[in-house]
Amino acid sequence: MGAANFLPDEVLGRLREGMLIPYLGPGVTALGAPAIPVSDAELATFLGDRVALPRRARGNLWAAAQFIESRRHRKALVSLMSEAYALPAPPVPMQHWLAGLRPSMIVDTWYDGAMRAALAGTGQDWGEIQGITRAGIGEARWYRAYDHAGAEAAIGAAPGWRTLLYKPHGGVTPAHNYLVADSDYVEVLTEIDIQSPIPDEVKRRREGRGFLFLGCRFHDQMLRTYARQIMKRSAGPHWAVLPAEPMTRNERNFLEQQGISPIEVPLEEIGRAIAA
Repeated sequence: MGAANFLPDEVLGRLREGMLIPYLGPGVTALGAPAIPVSDAELATFLGDRVALPRRARGNLWAAAQFIESRRHRKALVSLMSEAYALPAPPVPMQHWLAGLRPSMIVDTWYDGAMRAALAGTGQDWGEIQGITRAGIGEARWYRAYDHAGAEAAIGAAPGWRTLLYKPHGGVTPAHNYLVADSDYVEVLTEIDIQSPIPDEVKRRREGRGFLFLGCRFHDQMLRTYARQIMKRSAGPHWAVLPAEPMTRNERNFLEQQGISPIEVPLEEIGRAIAA
């Protein structure tokens, strides 16, 4: 693998020692150019192509999803989300590489199942926790756990997994859980400061570790809030591979405030080096 050509030695060392938690955005899946939406803007466009949206919701994923849920039904929104991710995204070399490192935890913030597919080749001692919507489900839970085969598992099984895949916004596999509408986040963002929606096992595994952000954007306050709360009480240091597009002032302020050191190398170059 050629990641050493582009990632700082300290970053590589900490990854291999299990002291860095990969935190993945849709930019990682996008390296494989899959036929699925790989940004919030693309997913908003997908939804807008299938449902006539008011002007205020066009181009805004969370508002578009909220409009669909309010005007049609939650089932219609889930159906459209599952249609958007019906084609499986094959894991890219970066995901296979990260899976092979067997980190204590991988955070994956997008809706596809590529990272789960990459972990499937590492054995059976891993599992997943996904955020779930509380809208209309009549449950007090914030999340569900799934084993390596995709069967729902007791949350108490998570400490026994060598690698935990944490998908805070849900995902198409294995059970079509999606946090995407504004209403999905109302209760979460109300309590996230006191960490209630963050699984205890995630809190445990972040202790003493830092985060490596790959393929992420933080142009929306909700995305920044989630990252800040998932990082909370971790030890650092943290790094982020910067996006190819210019970052907004809010994004740069976020990196500075959270003590995240930038790695100014295009993710695509790191991906090609890993694949070489």
